[in-house]
Amino acid sequence: MNGTAGTVPRTMTAWCQDRYGGPEAVTEKTVDTPTAGRAEVVLRIRATALNAADRHVMRGDPLLLRAAFGLRRPRAATRGMDVAATVVSAGPDVTALAVGDEVMGELSGGGGLAHYAVSGADRLVPRPTELDPLTAATLPLAGGTAWQALELASVAAGERVLVVGASGGVGTFAVQLAALRGAEVWALCGAHSQELVTGLGAHRTFDYRETDAAALPPSSFDAIVDIAAENRLRTLKTLLRPGGTVVMVGGEGGRVLGPLGRMLRAVFVSLGGRGRSIRPLAAVAKPEVTRELAALAASGRIRPVIEHAFGFSEADAALARIDAGRTVGKVVVQVHMAE
Repeated sequence: MNGTAGTVPRTMTAWCQDRYGGPEAVTEKTVDTPTAGRAEVVLRIRATALNAADRHVMRGDPLLLRAAFGLRRPRAATRGMDVAATVVSAGPDVTALAVGDEVMGELSGGGGLAHYAVSGADRLVPRPTELDPLTAATLPLAGGTAWQALELASVAAGERVLVVGASGGVGTFAVQLAALRGAEVWALCGAHSQELVTGLGAHRTFDYRETDAAALPPSSFDAIVDIAAENRLRTLKTLLRPGGTVVMVGGEGGRVLGPLGRMLRAVFVSLGGRGRSIRPLAAVAKPEVTRELAALAASGRIRPVIEHAFGFSEADAALARIDAGRTVGKVVVQVHMAE
């Protein structure tokens, strides 16, 4: 259904960067409002949630990332991949969405820290009316990554799962989704987050500063979701039961290759594992998973954790918070107030 809702201005405000760097490289600018291609829609952004991926693209770190996102500067000047938004115009080939629809999803490359953004219609799903825009924006990337990690490890009811880095955006979803599957969840997180993580469904929590993974009982876990990437792979492998899986989700890694070096080491550590495997996760946007997550959040079965909600004029502060690391749950920017 092609068309336009009201008057879409020719220009808009967006937080943009024309070079790689920290939050200081991102400034508020007036730019042209995007237009929709044949299978695309233009979105009026309600809220955007920031992720570690936004930090990596902002800084062009690791350097290997620049081969895909731009050698000298980001091809997409505006950060913010996860959005809740209103469709304001649609290309002629769009049939599943209509102007005025409230949607949510993961933008390709970014664009959420702006009044308007463009997206392929097939990347978006309807936002349930029970789900406010700030909450909805937290779900696609972080929730989707946690979902795919548990799928990769084939986590089932009655199994024991260890989540390493349980208080971040992906971790808080991984704990809840594993508990929903009927798993017994153990979690490593900061001391200040232990009560929160327990409330999300963790059976046992440990302060990672006081309890190293090596101190946990060996051969005790059917799956480990490693988000922090601060423990030796061989250590994590010893914690697995036969047939168990370590799923590598995150990690900073080196300046050039980032987590790729650790992923390559995982191939060798997995050899001779007697059924114990270490598998890297390459999470991708899956609208069908976003739809499932939205239904779970709308029904109250999962509870997205929002550490702080910033106003649009404070987007630079939101980026600085993500850049500093160690966030608890999600950082969200409210772009447009609901009408």
